[in-house]
Amino acid sequence: MRGEAAGSRRQTAILPLRATTAGESLDSAVALLRQRALPLLIMAAVLAAGEQVLLSRLRAAVPLYPPFYQPDEWVLGEWWRITATGLAIEVGIITLLGAFAGAAAGPALLGVTVRHRELFRRVRLGRALLIAVLLGALAWPAAYFGGVGLIALFALTGLVTPVLAMDRVGNPVLAVLRAVRLAGRGGMRVGRIRIVGYLTWLGIRVGLGFGWIMVARLLTVNVDGAAWLAWAIPAAWGLANTAAYAALACLDAVLLVEVRIRTEGLDIALNRSRAHGEDEAATLVAAR
Repeated sequence: MRGEAAGSRRQTAILPLRATTAGESLDSAVALLRQRALPLLIMAAVLAAGEQVLLSRLRAAVPLYPPFYQPDEWVLGEWWRITATGLAIEVGIITLLGAFAGAAAGPALLGVTVRHRELFRRVRLGRALLIAVLLGALAWPAAYFGGVGLIALFALTGLVTPVLAMDRVGNPVLAVLRAVRLAGRGGMRVGRIRIVGYLTWLGIRVGLGFGWIMVARLLTVNVDGAAWLAWAIPAAWGLANTAAYAALACLDAVLLVEVRIRTEGLDIALNRSRAHGEDEAATLVAAR
């Protein structure tokens, strides 16, 4: 810890050490993603590709046809199950990526240069994977039975893996409890911003996933029924999801920093550590 704060090279901090607006939190998430683009986008791409392979096979088995996979009345139940599966996988992927984003948020806040591979040591992959699988499993019935439970789950649990990595909470159960407690503060501010971020990126994903089809139709190019749509649509969505999942994971890490500043005085504790020449990285963990 001390080596990170004192011995590592300094750079300009990309996360502000103050309370921020919702828009500033979204901007900070993009800044964090730019700083850690290589590892985050590679991990997100692999996970998003796996998701699209699975969903493509499930749709083909129904069958549902690209580009929009509209269900007929007699396959509406299968379509909804596949939709719930996709939403549950999204929850799991964003949760898993949040562990790396949480590990990256500390150096980004302190203005300390830390190599990508050093951050992987702080991810606690086994625990993060366990939490991601658990939340994904809970998200499926929550999505299938109306979606209200999914909204609550999404709003309350986004900070779990960032807490695991940045706050260094070793027990996954305690990490979940702390994340839910933080998300519930300030009138569910964390959850509300998280939902806004998700909807923002959903609009971008829809534009990238389907927008080019609409443009082709406007240009009187009929692509309906083309065989290549079977791989082109999943590829387009995979690329869109890669950016979205990584950005949303970074948003979770940024929101953890922000809620700790607002409710735990993290900014005061870090400024005091700097004034006294103490280890800022240790304060980042101990100030909670």
